[in-house]
Amino acid sequence: MGDPKKQRKKFKTPERPFIREKLYDELRLIGEYGLRNKRELWRHYAQLSKYRAMARKLLAKTREERAEVEGQILTKLCSLGIVPEGADLDDVFDLSIRDILERRLQTTLVRMGLAKSPLQARQLIVHGHISINGRRVRAPSYLVSREEEHAIAYSSSSPLSREGHPLRKEILAASTSDRSAGADEVEAG
Repeated sequence: MGDPKKQRKKFKTPERPFIREKLYDELRLIGEYGLRNKRELWRHYAQLSKYRAMARKLLAKTREERAEVEGQILTKLCSLGIVPEGADLDDVFDLSIRDILERRLQTTLVRMGLAKSPLQARQLIVHGHISINGRRVRAPSYLVSREEEHAIAYSSSSPLSREGHPLRKEILAASTSDRSAGADEVEAG
């Protein structure tokens, strides 16, 4: 088991790290989701692999043995918003890395319009400007559950909690211009 103070790796490096397509895909994901480095991405790959391994082990058991554990796993994944309501074990095998990356706090802030870009969202989180249910969260990789989605806000002790803050005006202007640009594309298409 080891010493609880000793840190352990939470990721697994690729077996063949220098495949061109894999490298480009990783870099694209890092840029799209504003990840700091490949280790963050590999940690989420390891998490996805863990969920798939649990599902694989359950498939080997009889229906009676797996009923309870299957329900627990699917309930956990459903509450995190990774799989839809009423999903079954086969949906766990269909998961992609994007399903997990979309549930990160950093990505959720951008989708909600509380930040202009993933990098700005990361900065706001690390500097303590974001809270969930009144509790500051300083980890951009925090997986937001469905219940917590609506409780994400600027921290009450942050200067960004004021409506008239210049950065909030800038973010609001950027989000409205993005929406109008999206509407223009729909009309042109």
